[in-house]
This record gives sequence, C-alpha cells and structure tokens, in this order.
Amino acid sequence: MSIQKIEPGIPESQSADILAHNLAQLKALFPELVTEGAEGSAINIDVLKALVGDATVTDADEKYGLNWHGKRAARQLALTPSTGTLRPYPNESVDWETTQNLMIEGDNLEVLKLLQKSYAGKVKLIYIDPPYNTGKDFVYPDNFQDNLQNYLELTGQVEGGKKVASNTEAGGRFHTHWLNMIHPRLMLARNLLRPDGLIFISIGQREIHHLVSVCDEIFGEENKIGIVGRSMKTGGNSGKFFSPNLEFILAYGRTSDEAKGFKTRLSDALKETVYNQVQESGPRAGQAYRTMGLYQASLTLGRSKNARYFIECPDGSKCIPPEGKRWRVVEPSFLDMKVAEDIVFKQTDTSPLLDEYGNQSKWNVYTKIWLSTREEEGQIPVDILTKYENRHSAKELNELGVPFPFAKPTGLVRHLLEIAQTGGDDLILDFFAGSGTTGHAVMAQNAADEAQRRFILVQLPEALDEQDEEHKPSIEVCRASGRPANLVELAKERLARSAAKVRSENPEWDGDTGFRTLKLAHSSIRAWMANTSDVAASLLDQLDHVERGRSSEDILHELLLKLGLDLCVSVRVRTIAGKTVQAVGGGVLITCLEKVIAVDDAEPLALGVVAWREELAPAGDVTCVFLDSAFQNDVAKTNLAAILEQHGIAKVRSL
Repeated sequence: MSIQKIEPGIPESQSADILAHNLAQLKALFPELVTEGAEGSAINIDVLKALVGDATVTDADEKYGLNWHGKRAARQLALTPSTGTLRPYPNESVDWETTQNLMIEGDNLEVLKLLQKSYAGKVKLIYIDPPYNTGKDFVYPDNFQDNLQNYLELTGQVEGGKKVASNTEAGGRFHTHWLNMIHPRLMLARNLLRPDGLIFISIGQREIHHLVSVCDEIFGEENKIGIVGRSMKTGGNSGKFFSPNLEFILAYGRTSDEAKGFKTRLSDALKETVYNQVQESGPRAGQAYRTMGLYQASLTLGRSKNARYFIECPDGSKCIPPEGKRWRVVEPSFLDMKVAEDIVFKQTDTSPLLDEYGNQSKWNVYTKIWLSTREEEGQIPVDILTKYENRHSAKELNELGVPFPFAKPTGLVRHLLEIAQTGGDDLILDFFAGSGTTGHAVMAQNAADEAQRRFILVQLPEALDEQDEEHKPSIEVCRASGRPANLVELAKERLARSAAKVRSENPEWDGDTGFRTLKLAHSSIRAWMANTSDVAASLLDQLDHVERGRSSEDILHELLLKLGLDLCVSVRVRTIAGKTVQAVGGGVLITCLEKVIAVDDAEPLALGVVAWREELAPAGDVTCVFLDSAFQNDVAKTNLAAILEQHGIAKVRSL
C-alpha cells in the first residue's frame, strides 16, 4: 500500500468544490444531461430545457430577475474553491482549550469558502449587518482572479495593494460593485444553513430593493419569511424631504417549511395590563388570565359547519351566534373547555348573541386565556421594531468602555435569537461581525436562558481611520489595550469586556464566554514553484511540502478544514514510540506531524496508532496523516502504511 500525498490541486488540499458537487448531483439525476469533451464535463443546455419542459429557444430570451455587469463572474467566484487556510492564534484567544466559539480574521468571502466542509448544513441562524452602500462604508473590492491575494493586499500583508475605502456614486458602477460583493457571500452562506436554518440581514433603504431580488434568487422567493421595519432613532432633522429613521431586516429560511414559527416572550407591561384577572378557586387558583369572546363577528359559518350551536347560559336560557356566524370552536371542544372551567358568562345589554327565540340575548360568552399557557407558547412578534434604537448600542458600548459608531444594539440580536427559537448548542454565524455585537448577544442570551449556543464571527481587519473623529475613541481603546487599531482587535476587546460583564451580572451561570482566534492565510501546503534557471535547487526546496514557519497547530487546523471537522473539536495528545500523536474528534483523524520517522520507528508507531484507534473506537473511518518529508526512506513509509492497512486503517495521507 502507498500513502496518498496531499498536494495542491487535489480535493483534500482545498475547500469544498461546489461546482463539482453540483455537477455530480445533476449527473446522478440526469446522466444524459452531462457530456464529456476536450475541456472536461459540460451541461447540454438543450437537453436541460427538454427535461424541465422549458419552451424557450435561446438563453438570450428575456427573463424575470435582477441582472448587472459582473453577475456571472461573482457567481463563479463563489463556486471557485479556496486554497487558503485558517491559522490558529491561541495567545490572542480566550479559553482556547475549552471554548466552542470562533473569532475569524479575514475576508469573509474566502472564509465562507473554507467553512464549507466543516459547517455546511450546520448553522441554525445567520445574522449579518453588511455595508449599506452609503458611499463611505465599502471595503470589499473583490478581485475575481485571486480573492485571497486581494485580502492580503488590503490588509497590508503583501506589497502592491491599495485599500479602497469607499464606493462612491461617481464611480459609475455604484450598485454593481455592491451587488458583486454581496451575491457570492450569500450563495456560500445559504450552503451553511441547516434545513430549518434562518438568515436575517440588516439593510438600509438604498439597497433594500436589490437585496430582496438577490435573496429571492439565492434562497428562493418561497423561502422568504418577511421584511421587518426597524426604527433606528427617535426624531431627527437631517435630510431634505424625510429625516431617515427606518431600516430593514430581511428574513429568509433555508427551507421555510422546516423553519419553526417565530415566537417571543410576553412583555411585563402586557402581563400587567392585559392578563389582569386572577382565578379564585379550583386547580388554577391564583393564576392570571384574560378573557376573549367565544363569538367573533369576523368568523363566518363557512369555515366550519359545526361551529354554530346553542350554549346554555347560567339562568337556563340559551344563546347562539347570528345566522351565518359561528363560535370560535366546535361543540365538543366547548364542552371540554366548560369542564375545565375555562368558560366565563357575562350579562350585558349589548350582547351580539341571539336567544332561542331569535331575540337579543342578555348573555355573552368568553373563554379564559391563561398567562402560563401564553408564556409557554410565546407570542408571534410584529414586523415593526421600535425598541432597539441605535442610541441603545451607543449606551452599552460606552458602559463597556469600547465606543464605536453605528453598531447594532445587542437587544436587537437577542430578539432575533429569541423569536427564531434558538437554543441548545445551536450555531450562530455573523460574517460581517463589526464590533462583535452578535458574539456579545449570544453570550448574554445564553446566560439568560442557560443555553449553550455557539458563535462564529468573521471580520476583515479593517484599519480604524485616524482622520475620522468617530473612530478616535475606538483607536484609543485599542492602543490602551496594547492592540493594533483595527476593527477585529476592537471586537476582541469588546468580547472580553462583555464576557466579564455577563458573568458579573449572572454569577450562577458558568457558560462559555471565550473564543478561538483564527486568521486567514495562504495554505500551509506548498505548491510546486519551478525555477527554470536552477532546477536542482527547486527539487531540493520541494522535499518539504509544508511552508516554512508553519507549526504543527497550523497544519492540524488546515487538516480540520480540508477534511470537514469542527474547528473547536477536541484534540487528545499521546506519545507513541517517542513520537507526538494527536487524535482529533474521538479518533476520526489521527496525526503524527513529527519531522523524522525512521525505518525502526515505522512498526511501533503504526501498532501504537492501531491500539489507540481501538481504544477510542471512533464512529467513522479513520484518516491518518503524516509529514511526507519525515519518512527516512520509502521503506519506512511503505512499512507503516502496510501495517495500518492490515489493521483496517486504509485512509493514510501525507503532507
């Protein structure tokens, strides 16, 4: 048996190949659709049209939808696999060994690609607050040729790039630039959602109509949950015709049929003013309730033929809704409610009911709505939000000592977490993380309901502007904390301070308030770079397939990404035959990244790995990975691979 080498270009060296996956799915459904040619596999458009009953003749026919220059390239950008990696930075993290939260520094497009294998179909809720395209908040000028290189240039990690700090209308492609930025990111975000997953997107008035069209295309119009209006502030006198006070939150589901209905808690004011009656006796004595008419004028008999019947009143008379109208429930349900003492009769001179003689009844009938039941069921939220204004965010950030303009209030994100019925260990993603509002909100909500939600935050390390008066307080905070003055570092400082605040306000709670810091970088797997003027030197340089300066932790995290494992998965370490061996995720991945494996090491190392695998008893197949340059010769490599295969470990890879 030979060990397969993980080299640039093979599936295990890059993020998920969405194009290849899509092509394989189509080929499995319709083999006749895929043709093979000199350029590889291709889709026969004419066959596709026939299979779906499309009567159009050419692709040039007019079609409903939003189009712009660069849309095809933007879509292709999302489908192009990434060869990058995420490098771990334990020293810039909080509770590295135990936390299940991630703070990722890098261009979110490239990061979203890298997350595909590990988190596809696993995210319960995405909340993003992308640039509103106001003409001064746009820092994602994507290079369709090499997005990773583009990121490194923007952040000053390589020479030759220049950060673009605005997207002005004078540029001629104002909306086009914004659409090319948002479209591929939403394509990748959709893949990460669970079947019952949801995405909420904050957006201003300038791009709301474009964003709705893009989301209808990517998520499907049938999966649109709704559009929520949000009041940003009270009052104001800016603008010429209206003082802008409104923004929006778009809500879509991965599959709206599988998404839970939205529910929120009843407010204290509602409990006090509406549920203000108390049961005096019986099993529910002392419980609060409100009453609701059993008859409602808007309910017509056509909805239920069995919902118009006589009800006996306390004085022995009977009452019934007018002709063509109905009670809220059918008679068997009413009788059950009466036995449960959930029915109330009240005398009135204005009863809408009739007695058995066709005259106006002197009774009206009500049902009790118990506060305890409504609290358990929750209340459907309205689509206008007025209580989470921007000033609330400014106040809470000032209290933390981390001022930053235009951040969303944590109350808004907590509201979304609540109405979407998130809980347990649900995964929450924000890939326009800004100052870290979503991470703060997740920690606060976990403390409130004792859940274990996890968050993944992604943010470009955008430099804070020395010339911007609103950024100067944030810059001072970063410098006072010994941090570079960029948005990622401000977010990390905020997360650390908000974690301390959440713990102080909830001393009995012992939840997760840490985060692992990871940073986008070029792959640790070295690509072949031939020097035609010195072939011998090129060959010697390629003996080690790992980039210089990369640690075993760097390599391990790249393996987690490329093999589709959680980036917060447990890692156990053991010394076998004098070598450090790591077991990841209960043993589904076993690595030995030592730099020397001699012939005499091969057998005891292999047998030790086999014994540990049997001890761990992982649920799936085991993948073993070694450094290719570590093997003393082919004998060491072949012997180790043969022993592993004899004991049922067939997936052996080398870097």
